[in-house]
Amino acid sequence: MSIALDSFDVKLLAALQENAALTNAELGEVISLSASQVSRRRQKLEGAGVIRRYRAALDPEALGLTVTAFVGVTLGAHSKENARKFRNMVTAMPQVQEAHTLTGDVDYMLKIVVPDLKTLSHIINDELLPQEAVQNVRSSIAMETLKDDNLLPLGR
Repeated sequence: MSIALDSFDVKLLAALQENAALTNAELGEVISLSASQVSRRRQKLEGAGVIRRYRAALDPEALGLTVTAFVGVTLGAHSKENARKFRNMVTAMPQVQEAHTLTGDVDYMLKIVVPDLKTLSHIINDELLPQEAVQNVRSSIAMETLKDDNLLPLGR
């Protein structure tokens, strides 16, 4: 579903991406609207599903989560049931930050954040590989994160 956005909506979304803790009054100052106008627009965007949620951006390293890995998973047997089981397992794992279905050689790409290599090994060897539908798992460990802002390119 697509919603028509005007320039104020785009400015509002950009400001919220930068700092979702801003009040409607503070947002109004940023985008030159009253707090009540901001509130109405915000409610419209939330109702339309453009704004999915609000959350704090936490520093993984400050929380002891020092290993980020990108894990490609290939299923051996492709069926709706196997895909459902795999999706249910992945969505229930808090270490999986992102999970994407892909085209090409790999069926799924997972972004996994854990405290250490031992934990990553456990996830790969004891949770992913034992799944009967999983044929292959390939992992790459991020050595350095160059960008991690997750800001959508609004009109850029």
